[in-house]
Amino acid sequence: MEKTTTEKNIKPRKPKNIFVEGAISPTFIADSIAKHSTQHAIGGHSIFLGQVRNDVINGQEVVAIEYTTYTEMALDKMHVIREAIFAKYPLTCLHVYHSLGKVKSGEICLFVFTSAKHRKEAIDACEELVERIKAELPVWGKEVFASEEFVWKINSPNQDL
Repeated sequence: MEKTTTEKNIKPRKPKNIFVEGAISPTFIADSIAKHSTQHAIGGHSIFLGQVRNDVINGQEVVAIEYTTYTEMALDKMHVIREAIFAKYPLTCLHVYHSLGKVKSGEICLFVFTSAKHRKEAIDACEELVERIKAELPVWGKEVFASEEFVWKINSPNQDL
């Protein structure tokens, strides 16, 4: 079966490494946003920043979360999610960065950034992307207490990062 003109012009994207060791710095986030100012076809951006909370579990305050993953499996899954979002929404670009290792309470552990010609597409894509990352990406976190004891974090569909 012959490909359509649109299919012929689309280059398949390669899986991108989304993982950052430790917290995602405010400077990194600001630089990422600033790089898009030269793209004049963009009319809207949507950004989600996931921050480590200092929850109290059984009387102990969470001081950090230590994230781990099987990198190759996670990157393959992220590529599938990324391609599905690009197929569904008319985005100009989409960026995801997720921390690995220890991230202290108050620090950023997830940065999702979508851009499109119109704000609604950017916002809707960002929201769906965050929900899919939370539900499907094989990344696990240990909630670490001041005592250095820990419990494995369990995400539920309506729970924030």
